[in-house]
This record gives sequence, structure tokens and C-alpha cells, in this order.
Amino acid sequence: MASNVRGPAIFLAQFAGDATPFNSFDAICGWAAGLGYKGVQIPSWDARLFDLAKAADSKAYCEELAGIANRHGITITELSTHLQGQLVAVHPAYDEAFDAFAPAAVHGRPRERQKWAVDQLMLAAKASANLGLHAHVTFSGALAWPFLYPWPPRAPGLIETAFDELARRWRPILNAFDEADCFVCFEIHPGEDLFDGATFDMFLERVRNHPRCAINYDPSHFLLQQLDYLAFIDIYHERIKAMHVKDAEFNPDGRQGVYSGLQPWINRAGRFRSLGDGQVDFSAIFSKMAKYGYDSWAVLEWECCLKHPEDGAREGAEFIRQHMIRVTPRSFEDFIGGTDKRAVKRMLGIR
Repeated sequence: MASNVRGPAIFLAQFAGDATPFNSFDAICGWAAGLGYKGVQIPSWDARLFDLAKAADSKAYCEELAGIANRHGITITELSTHLQGQLVAVHPAYDEAFDAFAPAAVHGRPRERQKWAVDQLMLAAKASANLGLHAHVTFSGALAWPFLYPWPPRAPGLIETAFDELARRWRPILNAFDEADCFVCFEIHPGEDLFDGATFDMFLERVRNHPRCAINYDPSHFLLQQLDYLAFIDIYHERIKAMHVKDAEFNPDGRQGVYSGLQPWINRAGRFRSLGDGQVDFSAIFSKMAKYGYDSWAVLEWECCLKHPEDGAREGAEFIRQHMIRVTPRSFEDFIGGTDKRAVKRMLGIR
């Protein structure tokens, strides 16, 4: 069995800001360390914390970043390109909304925006290599998502064509990460074309079971879909190379269910919550991860419509620590002693 889950770590995207200690990499690492975190996952788009182009070009810059983190007792766990990955594939219905994820120079120009996004992923592969990272977290983007519910009936071949195109766009990126010795961990997430196991399978088949096509496991998105998030680990554990620890709750009533009635987050039947305030069974999840030898990071992603983020971050470090399992190196029955082969045969009546 592989070594233990590492952590606790924290995804910095929801905490970065213009005020100290959230406005520089040095200060935010000190803040995270003060809460008990051992690792940070970096949003590659946030210039207050990180320069992606410089990291792709300069090992010295990457060594400087790692040194800053290490002075605080912090490890860089992964880079994130969630926003850029989203732009690898955008249905026209979302063009204007997703322009906000890209530089102003490519707003209103979907082809140029998509090329920029791919370039960003290529830079992230180089930056991950320069940082010595072996997992990278991102979104797949979506072409088929507006056709989620089959009404009106979907045109024959529409979904297949969408996934063929999605795979075509991602294959060169997966190859670049393969050269960087780094897994591309897609967060399986509503709004992406990879939003559950079935859609991940469709994509995986089309990228020919690419060895770098992996999963960033986040049970909160599965609970809100009413998908069995423990069985998911049984099925996909070999592809799970990163993990977001995020809680959620689902409380359907006579007015709304999984789709949550187009309500704001605070009024939805399905809501993200701070760790421990939701319904996800993290004891069972960490047991599954220990069973299958997951040995990468447990990263808090804080999202909650009620609790203050700094309270969620403070509570989250201890929550993760309490759920981490140090895998035993021996059986609890070892004290009884072994039985030799001859005794085994005698016990079975074999002469």
C-alpha cells in the first residue's frame, strides 16, 4: 500500500485579495502556515500571487517561489488553471459571460480567446515541470452542457460530435503534460462537459485512455447531483491524482430538487458548505483513499454561502487533519504469529 494522504493544504483562489495578508505569495503562505496548513494550491491566473509565464520560462523564479513557501513550512501542491481550462471549450451561449476569464484583448473574439487558453495550459505544463509538480488541476470546458436535458430531443450525433471536438482540443495539452511528467486532473463539475463518471468515460475513450488524463476528486459536486461519491472512488481510484476537500448539503422539498429552482445559493436545495457543516461523509472518503493508497494532497476548497471564509479556513485545517489516516504497516493480528506451509497442509488434510 502506498504512503499516506498529505495535508492539510488549501486552494488559495477564494482567499487572494488586495489587502494583506492575501495580496502576496509570501504573506498568504505565512497566513496559511499560521492556520496549520502544510501546502498551498496556486491559482495560476492571479498575478498578485503568481506569474505563470515567468514560471514557465524560469526555473530560478520557481525555485524562489518554492523557497518562500518552504520558509513558512509550506509546500506548493499543484497549480490550478480552472479559469483557463474553462475557455478551452465554450459554447456560444456562454461567450459573453466567460470573456471575464480572459484578457480584454480577446473579449468578443472566441477563436483568439480559445487559443489564449490553450497557450495558458501549455505554459502551465512547463511551469509544473519547473516546480517539480506531478499533478495539475483544471476544468475541461464545455460544448455539450447546454444540451444536458434532452428536450427538445437532441439531434443525432450532437453529443458524440461535441466530445470528439473536446478530445481533439485537449490531446495536445495532455501530451504537453506527459512531457512534463504531470497529470492533468479534471475537476468533475456541473457546467463542464466532464461532470460525472459517464461523461469522463466518454472523454477518456476519445483521448485513447491517455495516461495523463486524471481526476481532481471533489465529492461536493457529486452530492449535489445525488451521485454515489464513495462508489466513484471504487471505480476511478486509479485516475484520482488530486483531491478537493469541500462539503455540501442537499435538502430537497416540495418546490425544488437537484436543479434548485434557479435560486441564489443561499436558497438552493443544494448548497456548498464549510467543512463539517454539510452532509458529505469524509470519514468514509478518507477511508476509501487510504484503502486505495492515495498519496497526494488533501486540499481545502472553501465555498460557503453562510460562513466567513477566514473561519472556514481556520476550521478546515483541523477538520482535514482529523480525517487523515496514517496507514498501518502491519495487521492487527500479527501478534498471533504465523503458520508454516506444512501446518497449513495438515489443517486442510493434505498429505
